[in-house]
Amino acid sequence: MEKRLILAIFLSFLVLFLYQLIFIKPHRPAESLPPETAVVEKSVSAESESPEAKATAGEKEKTEPAISGQEVAAEEEQTITVETPLYRAVWSNRGGVLISWQLKNHLKKLPDRKNPAREPLDLVPEDASRTGLYPLALKLEDDNLMEKANRSLYRVEGGDLKLGPDGSASLVFEYSDGNNIKVRKQLTFNGLEYNFGIKVDLQVGGKEAEPVLLWGPGIGTPGPEELKERFSAARGAAFFSSREGKVFRLQEKKITPEKEASRYEGLDWAAYEENYFAAIFLLEKAQGQAFAFKQEISEQRPDGKTTVVPYFYLAVSRPGGAYIGPKEYSRLKAYGHSTKKIINFGFSGGIAELLLLATRYFYGLIPNWGVAIIIMTLIIKILFFPLTYSSTRSMARMAELQPKIKALRAKYKRAKQDLEQRRQMNEELMRLYKEHGINPASGCLPLLIQLPIFWGFFRMLVVAVEFRHSPFIFWIKDLSVRDPYYVTPILMGVTQFISQKMTPSTSDPAQQKMMMLMPFIFTILFMNFQAGLVLYWLTNNVLQIAQQAIMNKMMARKRESDGKRRKK
Repeated sequence: MEKRLILAIFLSFLVLFLYQLIFIKPHRPAESLPPETAVVEKSVSAESESPEAKATAGEKEKTEPAISGQEVAAEEEQTITVETPLYRAVWSNRGGVLISWQLKNHLKKLPDRKNPAREPLDLVPEDASRTGLYPLALKLEDDNLMEKANRSLYRVEGGDLKLGPDGSASLVFEYSDGNNIKVRKQLTFNGLEYNFGIKVDLQVGGKEAEPVLLWGPGIGTPGPEELKERFSAARGAAFFSSREGKVFRLQEKKITPEKEASRYEGLDWAAYEENYFAAIFLLEKAQGQAFAFKQEISEQRPDGKTTVVPYFYLAVSRPGGAYIGPKEYSRLKAYGHSTKKIINFGFSGGIAELLLLATRYFYGLIPNWGVAIIIMTLIIKILFFPLTYSSTRSMARMAELQPKIKALRAKYKRAKQDLEQRRQMNEELMRLYKEHGINPASGCLPLLIQLPIFWGFFRMLVVAVEFRHSPFIFWIKDLSVRDPYYVTPILMGVTQFISQKMTPSTSDPAQQKMMMLMPFIFTILFMNFQAGLVLYWLTNNVLQIAQQAIMNKMMARKRESDGKRRKK
């Protein structure tokens, strides 16, 4: 039993190690969506307007049809800055697009010692300057009109904005060539959150048309080192339908060219995401449409050769609002619209979510995420102490019964080949267990219960932006990546060895020697796990050693007491 359990745990951790390479395979949209949310080519009604637009834009504004010969444009190019306590956004009147969205509370990858400068993280990708398509550009079927809509100079109502926590203001971009196209983009900001309202009116040939906005290419500009050290580098589009109640994800490697792209209908929101950050667009509830596509561009490399580079975009129909920022659980929950589901907790989502909430609570008491993890581990250990004590006592009794169990097996030597002998041996074993009050499965239960918690911690530390660049002590500057000097994995292996030596064993000496290799194997597996996850398991081992010492004393006293009672 013990051998099989430890093997099962080892295989679980091995799967966990390989999980970072496989991550979670995206759902295939054509197969996953039900008929009412299936892939379609039709448009959402042009009269629909999302609640976000109604809330942020105030009274609904009517757009006059374009008058032939009446042009609306700016004379010169200009940029407009919107600054709040959370971000600094820069907009260009050339196309009325977003050219920078810098997060003040989230910085680029931690610098090395030679370069102490730290810059705010910009979620607008640098590749946008290469493709010429910036976030919030218009997607039109006619290439010439699309070029005109995204390259012309818009007239701007409003100037630079600096908003406090209670402030709100709007920007309006307008353009018309007086004949074929007329565009009006109204953006409403507040100083308290990362979200803002969007209202776009589009007329083509004097008739109302459905505006489709783009986000891309990609999100942010992570460097190779940052992608390499992350446990999950998954990037791509995400689509949420309240009818299904779950998020459909499409990783970049699965995104196809525009002509082959699958179009999702019946959405509440669509997003372009990476592990810690996302650009989420609210759509008309259960009616919105969106699709992701890649644009392949031939570029010349420094060596003179030509290569095809893919750039990935998200296209959303008539968005009413957007959230561009970190996947912070509390902010997304407050934002509503089920946007918190963008945080990919995986199949252990419920456990990971509860662990995050509890860890956030302890962080509020002591503002150090490493200390919060240690406190959480201590609380879990205390809660499971009665179960662990019962399990250890049962294992100790099993160890005491080993001579009798061996005698039984010697008695029924042919049990492996003879079904009748096997039945008789099992009956005698059950009677022996019952006489001594032993449940042979009780030794496995605490470890099996801890596995889902381990997976929950793993997922929480993978996806929770709170741990990104969060230091613990001394050399551990980032709990979301591996320990740079492998100190904690080595300590974890040592403490696991000590804990294993102290725990009563029911296996034979040969098996015990094999099991002594497990701490070494676990150390190798944990080398590249996040420092926060290793800290959790190291703390668990230290507490297990202390707990085992206490339980060994308790069981020794009980044996002495039982021995004295029998003598009397």
